[in-house]
Amino acid sequence: MIHLLDGTPPHRPFPDPATAETEPDGLLAVGGDLSPVRLLNAYRRGIFPWYSAGQPLLWWSPDPRMVLFPERLHVSRSLRKSLRRDRYRVTFDRDFGAVIRACAAPREPEGGTWITPEMVAAYEELHRQGVAHSVEAWRGEELAGGLYGLFLGRIFFGESMFSRQSDASKVAFVHLVRTLKELGCPLIDCQVHSRHLESLGAERIPRRRFLRILEAELEPSLAFPREPCSVSA
Repeated sequence: MIHLLDGTPPHRPFPDPATAETEPDGLLAVGGDLSPVRLLNAYRRGIFPWYSAGQPLLWWSPDPRMVLFPERLHVSRSLRKSLRRDRYRVTFDRDFGAVIRACAAPREPEGGTWITPEMVAAYEELHRQGVAHSVEAWRGEELAGGLYGLFLGRIFFGESMFSRQSDASKVAFVHLVRTLKELGCPLIDCQVHSRHLESLGAERIPRRRFLRILEAELEPSLAFPREPCSVSA
């Protein structure tokens, strides 16, 4: 069932994710806005916005859900070599605006993007509120890759990543995962399946299991780390 959110207050609870469509997988609601209140309301219930320019605002909660358990992170032999070479300097929250805009850039000359200007503005506001965070991989003073997402309770909700140089986003991701593991984060939400995420150890779990973990881990809230931990290959 697809629910209509236009005209509903942003603080009103979202519909039950169990009522989401199975085709397309996880489509739950249409409309509303990208206000911080509505966005946080959505993420706390395992729901996220995902739409393209020219489409209405679409809200999703897919089943199964793609997640990464930090202890199951897979670092390939080639990625281990990149980590040992220490090519990139990794930082947290050094330049959120640059990261989200790089993620929003079309990956192909004629390609589009789902990270619309409205999405950029909304997540930059969440960053100002201390909820959205970025991970940067630098080569000298050049931003070579990175990712961004939200951190609520003890859960990191990954949104998007980009690379301008070989393995840059993967190196940033490894630093994030290992740092969050030290912090006690039990799960990183990867939303939907991709081979790239699967190669890093992400897996699909039933939505009901994801929502149970989410409910248990939203309180108490941990502070997002200011810098990554030391990572060896």
